[in-house]
Amino acid sequence: MSSRVFQSVIVQMKDAVDRTIGVIDSDGRVVSCSDTAVVGEKWPGAVIRINSAPDSVVVVEKKTFKPLSSWSAYFDYAVFAEGDDDVARSVCIMAHVALSGAKTYYEEKHDKGTFVKNIITDNILPGDIYIRAKELHFATDVQRAVFLIRQIGRADVAVLDVLQNMFNDKQQDFVLSINETDIAVVKQVPVNIETAELIKIAQSVEDTLKAELFIKTAIGIGTVAGHLRELADAYKEAQVAIEVGKVFDTEKSILSYENLGIGRLIYQLPTTLCEIFLSEVFKKNSIDSLDQETLFTINKFFENNLNVSETSRKLFVHRNTLVYRLEKIKKLTGLDLREFDHAIIFKVALMVKKYLVSRENRMI
Repeated sequence: MSSRVFQSVIVQMKDAVDRTIGVIDSDGRVVSCSDTAVVGEKWPGAVIRINSAPDSVVVVEKKTFKPLSSWSAYFDYAVFAEGDDDVARSVCIMAHVALSGAKTYYEEKHDKGTFVKNIITDNILPGDIYIRAKELHFATDVQRAVFLIRQIGRADVAVLDVLQNMFNDKQQDFVLSINETDIAVVKQVPVNIETAELIKIAQSVEDTLKAELFIKTAIGIGTVAGHLRELADAYKEAQVAIEVGKVFDTEKSILSYENLGIGRLIYQLPTTLCEIFLSEVFKKNSIDSLDQETLFTINKFFENNLNVSETSRKLFVHRNTLVYRLEKIKKLTGLDLREFDHAIIFKVALMVKKYLVSRENRMI
């Protein structure tokens, strides 16, 4: 970012305050100041103190500092005012407001990362995308994949830096902090890239974060966007992939929207429609009448492609025992799982029930 933007604001404020004000960068170097003789000085002690309290006003060597908002885990710029009293604090906060606005305006006008983040979060009008892309000399019709990396359990601010090192082509790849746990990676990819290749990239991310930071993640992958205007949809698909995965593929940590299957459709259904479906399928008895052993048998039967002999072998039971269990299920539910159509209905019903349970748990 150009220090001239900061300097122009500081010059305008200079006559309104009786304290020296300025801006330091992430190395502690003064990049702009109302006292130009100070520009170029380096204050490493301030960097350590600010990074230890990234959202606070801090005092270091009789100067008051407040970091400007940043996508990084650490600040990239901080405002300072001379003094350590209440006046200095007020001046620092006032300068922070003015310089934050200047920084945001500059980034929106000149920074490609801000532009991409505005697209995926629907923070820009569709018609403005073309105008901004032209101003930034940003290619609109190249293939880009969107990965959403969500930290599970413990969140670590260092994840952003690790990902920025992995995807370090700042002209083609963008690592964007969404919130405390979510980071989006928008990566330019070759034409006709296969889903398997995208999963390999995600696997590399997962392995790196696990090895370096011991972080557990869930990674959603949207469909490849062929144009800038499709990035927002790809990002939403990555979000859906993670949410659907939490319900139907709890063993998986990497989920592609294209591989969600019928779970994707069920996830988008209203709960009332799901409840009606279950009541229509299970007219004799509710699905809740099936005990855990029966449900385990059913799932094993599905896993082995409705093959009675193979399922009985995997369950370590006699073939006739499995047939007896299937007959029992038929009497309880009216569905014969040995018939393909009935098996499909039952499989979908199990998934719908699982979805409803997840919705109930989320509301508690």
